[in-house]
Amino acid sequence: MFNTIMVPTDGSEYSKKAEDTALSLAKKLGSNVVAVHIIDEKLIYPYEVLEEEGKAILQEVQKKGKEMDVEVHEILIVGNPTHDMAKITEKSGADLVVISTHGKTGLEKLIMGSVAENALKKVPVPVLLVK
Repeated sequence: MFNTIMVPTDGSEYSKKAEDTALSLAKKLGSNVVAVHIIDEKLIYPYEVLEEEGKAILQEVQKKGKEMDVEVHEILIVGNPTHDMAKITEKSGADLVVISTHGKTGLEKLIMGSVAENALKKVPVPVLLVK
């Protein structure tokens, strides 16, 4: 049914629930998972710090995938999480996106919520929201 399941993640507890859902679904369907972390081009932290954080987040998804015997591919890019999700979905070949409804707390939570809302509107494949 779904061959490639994409899961955007920011490492938050909400995102981890989406990761677990995507991996469990992939296990049941024999699918692979594409874990995506987008370094927001507007953030002011040094790039190296954000890159290391992104790599660590994706490695955790990779580790969970290995434990579940699910193939996980990683995408780490700099971009705009709100506007680039549809393009990333198409380029990754995903036919399902599993995304959390919220991300990190405070302003970042508001931003991630808008990412999920935008994904519903613009991503050309089914989107599964995880609370």
